[in-house]
Amino acid sequence: MRRLFAGGSVVAPDGSVSVADVAVEDGRILEVGSGLDADETVDVSGKHLLPGLFDCHIHLGFSHIDFVQMARTPPGLMYFESIAGMQKTIDCGITTVRDAGGTDLGTKVAVERGIVVGPRMQIAIGMLSQTGGHGDSRLPSGGYLFPESSDAFPGSVVDGPEEVRKAVREMVRAGADVLKVATSGGVLSPDDDPKHAHFQPDELEMMAAETAAAGLYMMAHAQAYDGIKNAVRAGFRSIDHGIYLDDEAIELMLERGTWLVPTLLAPRGVIKAAEAGVPIPPSSVAKAHDVVGIHKESITKAIAAGVKVAMGTDCPVSPHGTNLEELDLMVECGMTPGEALYATTQSGANLMGLGDDLGSIEPGKIADLVVVDGDPLDFASLKGNIEQVWKAGEPQELTAP
Repeated sequence: MRRLFAGGSVVAPDGSVSVADVAVEDGRILEVGSGLDADETVDVSGKHLLPGLFDCHIHLGFSHIDFVQMARTPPGLMYFESIAGMQKTIDCGITTVRDAGGTDLGTKVAVERGIVVGPRMQIAIGMLSQTGGHGDSRLPSGGYLFPESSDAFPGSVVDGPEEVRKAVREMVRAGADVLKVATSGGVLSPDDDPKHAHFQPDELEMMAAETAAAGLYMMAHAQAYDGIKNAVRAGFRSIDHGIYLDDEAIELMLERGTWLVPTLLAPRGVIKAAEAGVPIPPSSVAKAHDVVGIHKESITKAIAAGVKVAMGTDCPVSPHGTNLEELDLMVECGMTPGEALYATTQSGANLMGLGDDLGSIEPGKIADLVVVDGDPLDFASLKGNIEQVWKAGEPQELTAP
């Protein structure tokens, strides 16, 4: 059936607006223009049509960052809890995500089959970490915060090239679309330092070789100066977080065409969660306070230099449904509203290798459309102004406001 979205204005990835109708059939955009015909008309008079939005760093398998509560939650319950997070993501107009760990292949397939509402996704499954690194959940007591491994989530704490080789292959077997690696310490992990680089060059080289052999690409949890530069040199496609960026790192990213996924919401989310009473270790809260300022300075410098940026949030470090707050934070770092929208549409699609199919409203692309009543560049009001979300030409049920 040919469906026509009539009477509205089409918003380009750079924020420019043109009055046009959009014809859709079999999940694809057929035509954009005037005088178009259709079997069914969706009246969007006076509304704006945005392309489906992207969040390139999210954790849909988790619903919060209360790790004590999480450790006491049956695994099956976490699956049901994740459905609410996926719904909140769709409510934001986000139709495509790159899940940075914690979501398994079964959840992705459930969305693809229409069993539950959610965005299409590329999944990392887990995050490779060195012993004592950002992803090592062993506690001082000798126990583990999370199970060491399962069929759905292979073990990811590895040391040395041969352990790395096997771990990458196990992630691929479990259904990973992208390999995520902690090339530095982090904030939420209480006992490592975000200024310290993790993994040695021979280990990173093995990751690169095995990931390329599988036809995948790599994303780096990278906060430290050297951890960022090591990841860029090893061929990682994106630097996620990028808290400590110096001129050399920025120059390397420009030379290699590496994306930056800032997740400016993340440290703020840690602070807000602690203030709300979530039992986050004091060392993690202190690290979050320490990095907020330098994080903003680093991202501002990278944006000014012209580094490619794609939007990512690290939700639920900030709760699912707050994703669009990231856009104003990018504007605070020097982006124009149009540039922030581009980072959340076409740039996100390009990062994920989906730029030919998604990221803009053009003939031939997949019909992901967000109907907005109001200024689409008023990011503070954007979520509340979203009236309809369509994914591949199909309407998505939204949570009642």
